[in-house]
Amino acid sequence: MNRSVLEEARDAIDRIDGQMAALFEERMEAVKRVALYKKETGMPIFDPAREERIIEAGSRRIENEVLRGHFVNFLRSNMEISKAFQSSLLEGMRVAYSGVSGAFAEIAAKKIFPDANPIGYADFAAAYRAVEDGLCDVAVLPLENSTNGDVGTVMDLAFFGSLYINGIYDVEIVQNLLAKKGVSFGQIKTVISHPQALGQCARFLKQEGLEAREAVNTATAAKAVAESEDESLAAIGSEAAAKEYGLEILRSHIQEKGGNTTRFAVFSRIRKEKAEGDQKFVMLFTVKNEAGALAKAISAIGTYGFNLRAIKSRPTKHLSWEYYFFCEGEGNIFSDEGERMLSRLRENCNDLKVIGSFEKEIILE
Repeated sequence: MNRSVLEEARDAIDRIDGQMAALFEERMEAVKRVALYKKETGMPIFDPAREERIIEAGSRRIENEVLRGHFVNFLRSNMEISKAFQSSLLEGMRVAYSGVSGAFAEIAAKKIFPDANPIGYADFAAAYRAVEDGLCDVAVLPLENSTNGDVGTVMDLAFFGSLYINGIYDVEIVQNLLAKKGVSFGQIKTVISHPQALGQCARFLKQEGLEAREAVNTATAAKAVAESEDESLAAIGSEAAAKEYGLEILRSHIQEKGGNTTRFAVFSRIRKEKAEGDQKFVMLFTVKNEAGALAKAISAIGTYGFNLRAIKSRPTKHLSWEYYFFCEGEGNIFSDEGERMLSRLRENCNDLKVIGSFEKEIILE
């Protein structure tokens, strides 16, 4: 290759690099808009399913098989840069949860939004209201535990409140018996924790003859033990709570069964845009006070091809024996069939609102 050919090639590279620089700035502006949208709707930065779709589509654009693998690496590098940029933009994101440092909800919040600032509140309602009032961007609250069932308070907040669910995440919960350093298991007489944690560990508490006492949440219980002079007092909580408050783990994995999982929902003020890939939805409704109204509502869901994964009733608290229904389903509720199904439901329901639509439930490691 003589010098003139080399210079021409270098000139071409410089010219292309200039074009790429302008496109890079344009691309990062779009990435910024995505980051702000994710912040508003409570969506995590990392979306592995979308990344794989982009890689697959991108690789098909390259006809030269020798270059195809290099282009895939180029795309992956772009994605890493984009995620790092989004993370820097979301460092000030405020995530509300119920409890103090070391609570399982804080652990979930950090897993979902590793670059955000988790902020603890006294209870579920306070965390929810913090988002409604604009003090926080999103709230991470538990919906259900695989051992101890629904978290009714959070379901009520979803029905009576104004926030949307833009994602549900499964987190394995390992419950531990925590005590002050130097305290032996034989000294423990009373155990404090959140009612859900006490329920998850009810068999252990009964077998050991330990008295259960309720606390606002698991981390608050751990903090109370750390500050107490009573050496017969222990808490049920996370390993993180033990480290946070200088406690020892006297017994680990004391929950009733392995695979103890809590489903956490991310609540935000803005519902994310309708997407073709959404296959999960959450909706709430009440039915008219007439014979067969609930049966007709359930039938309408199946008639249009949607799978009702769960339906749970809760008192509305307005009238005695009046209930609302919290439903989770499978299928794209904003498709044409979904719109027809919602139209049919409105014929039998007094109140109907879709508070969540997302691609899939995510299991967090």
